[in-house]
Amino acid sequence: MDSSSGNAVVIVFECDCFRLYSDGHVERTGGMDTVPAGFDAATGVTSKDVVIDAATGLAARLYLPAIQTAATTKLPVLVIFHGGYFVVGSPGNHNFHGYVNSLVASARVVAVSVDYRLAPEHPLPAAYDDAWAALTWAASGADPWLADHGDLGRVFVAGASAGANVAHNTAVAAGASATHAATPALAARIEGVILLHPSFCGEWRLEDEVEEFWQANKKRWAVIFPGATDGLDDPRINPMAAAGEPGLAKLAGKRLFVSTASKDPRAPRGRAYCEAVRASGWPGKVEWFETEGEGHCFFVSDHFSREAVALMDRVVAFVAGHS
Repeated sequence: MDSSSGNAVVIVFECDCFRLYSDGHVERTGGMDTVPAGFDAATGVTSKDVVIDAATGLAARLYLPAIQTAATTKLPVLVIFHGGYFVVGSPGNHNFHGYVNSLVASARVVAVSVDYRLAPEHPLPAAYDDAWAALTWAASGADPWLADHGDLGRVFVAGASAGANVAHNTAVAAGASATHAATPALAARIEGVILLHPSFCGEWRLEDEVEEFWQANKKRWAVIFPGATDGLDDPRINPMAAAGEPGLAKLAGKRLFVSTASKDPRAPRGRAYCEAVRASGWPGKVEWFETEGEGHCFFVSDHFSREAVALMDRVVAFVAGHS
């Protein structure tokens, strides 16, 4: 019981990683394990941790694939955001770090895995603010790995689950920035957007959306984003809402890749998102890929399974421009 208000404090969302309470506090029970950066012998990828903004604590883990000494061709830059409901996770998470190592080696990219601030201690839009700061930092070539090896004219914005939500909103912000004097060229540098099992919600349940999941998701969003405008139809939560539709048409990038999984309760909104982008008049190419028989973000915990390899092949082809 919250003695100051007389209201009972109840669990509003619970999973195997955390319990989120109605008063805005959280008990994390998992999802915060980390492994150090360094050389990965299995992939030949090297990683290091950097601080982007000491004032906010914004940091990132940078990844560099094996580079031949005489190589002169620069590599695409991938800015990627981890998942975890906005509440848990980090670039150093054991599974996510392994996935990014594999992605960097397969796609031949220089990656910036962003360690954004987590809710509820830092409610949204803190993660969105951090994402924008990280994107502009990466696109400026602020680190020698980016300046020496990254093609700053070929930037990809990507994310998994909650991180895919962040990636979408970052791409929308980049598209809007095209008219801002401070960042006029940033949108033009973004070649593609990659959303892996994106997390969205809305005030109204979609016809094929699971009722129990939708209700639980609504409660979670209310706690982690208490300042959302229009409730769960805030365009950052529900880009398919009327307020979000104009932003879809201005999405940065020339190509969009969205993946879903048939057993993931988030899949209906991922499919609806693709349809909304196509209907918005966005001039780019939309590619949607659904994995049958798999659940949410299966590829992170088991990125060597047949289904995960198939998804990785699609992502690699997308980055290469072969999809």
